[in-house]
Amino acid sequence: MVFSSPVFLFIFMTSVFVLYRLIPTITAKNVLLLIFSIAFYTYGEPKAVVLMLISIAMNYCFGLAMKKENKARKPVLALAVIANLTMLGIFKYAGFAADMLNRLPFVTVSVPRIALPIGISFYTFQAMSYVIDAYKDPKYIQRNLYKLALYITFFPQLVAGPIVKYYDFADQIDRRTTTPEMTAQGIRRFIVGLSKKLLIANTMALAADYVYGLGTDGLSMGLAWLGAVSYLFQIFFDFSGYSDMAIGLGKMFGFTFRENFNYPYISQSMQEFWRRWHISVSTWFKEYLYIPLGGNRRGKVRTALNKLAVFFCTGLWHGASLNFIVWGLLNGAFMMLESYGILKPANWLKPFRHVYAVLVTLLAFVFFRADDLPTACRFIGKMFSFSGSSAQTSMLLSQLTPMYLIMLMLAVIFSTPVVKVIGKKLSAGKGAAAGEVCSYAVSLVLLAVCILTLSSASYNPFIYFRF
Repeated sequence: MVFSSPVFLFIFMTSVFVLYRLIPTITAKNVLLLIFSIAFYTYGEPKAVVLMLISIAMNYCFGLAMKKENKARKPVLALAVIANLTMLGIFKYAGFAADMLNRLPFVTVSVPRIALPIGISFYTFQAMSYVIDAYKDPKYIQRNLYKLALYITFFPQLVAGPIVKYYDFADQIDRRTTTPEMTAQGIRRFIVGLSKKLLIANTMALAADYVYGLGTDGLSMGLAWLGAVSYLFQIFFDFSGYSDMAIGLGKMFGFTFRENFNYPYISQSMQEFWRRWHISVSTWFKEYLYIPLGGNRRGKVRTALNKLAVFFCTGLWHGASLNFIVWGLLNGAFMMLESYGILKPANWLKPFRHVYAVLVTLLAFVFFRADDLPTACRFIGKMFSFSGSSAQTSMLLSQLTPMYLIMLMLAVIFSTPVVKVIGKKLSAGKGAAAGEVCSYAVSLVLLAVCILTLSSASYNPFIYFRF
């Protein structure tokens, strides 16, 4: 079940929200959310829900062993990390590992075909966050199994993030309030995310899928750039749209989640980009991998190795493919070139800094989207080939529909904080009331457009199936 489906919007979300409002106590509300969260996952993954429940029970036991007086708590922590990564490895990376081994001379192993459980990357990292946080500070040990289960299974962020660290969630389990203002903010935020997904991301996806489906032999320079630019906006508005919906849903039930995207396409360096892009993942790796490895405290060589390890793992986390690893290492390489002063964007004119960051991001995402490394390399070659036939020009023009051009323009606008700045100005001073009314009106119009889109379109790709 995805947030942008009629079943979720009109049945699931409505039911859980109404029941949540009717139930008086926080304990009963938590139990309700847990039941609906498990039902949410079971709807899409009836078999894999058993795996998630095993993960919850396993990490609950590991957490209980994090008491200060337990002299074996450090080995237990190591065992917890190994157990979680082993579970993730079996279901997500076993086939990939077998494929890699078969590329070695004189090695032949059978390739297991294991279905990838939706959301396993997200809930595994959240479970590890709980155990590590409990190890760092035993006050986070959760003795109530259902409360830990709620943290791991909470449906707004279960299958698509953002990754919520346990220390951010723990205090909100028993102590949270839901005000009308907070609920209104949550609903509006959800509608914004839904609009990003259905209107912009899905429109960009149509063009991106068309171009990548042609194969590199059928590409002209213009078609290649169309595909790359379309995917650049598709992945941002898909990711950030789901994050907006998750944050909005959280607010509707009294939870506050941290922001996951902060206008990454306005960045002027790759270091800035990674402070703005998929913040929950980058901060997870920083806190739970980079710093434990030594961070930048053990010399330049060790710092470089630590950063490479982080970006290797960041790429691998996104998917079991060499393409994702190359994508991660490319980002890490440019980060290091900047941090060691080989590339100095800060010394460039501002337009060049911005073009540099966007171009690196766009080219790296070709590896993210392409089926394999040779295809990605050929695709990038086509982007700079200065070739194209009249037939390919006609194919390009066929994709530049009025709908596409309007959504492309909106994608550029909403990739910047322009609308946010205007909204703040409208909500300040004497225009505050008018600005508030205007925001509600715009939200209602967007919701109506989204409903019409859902009723008339069957194309609603779920990008997280790849991760």
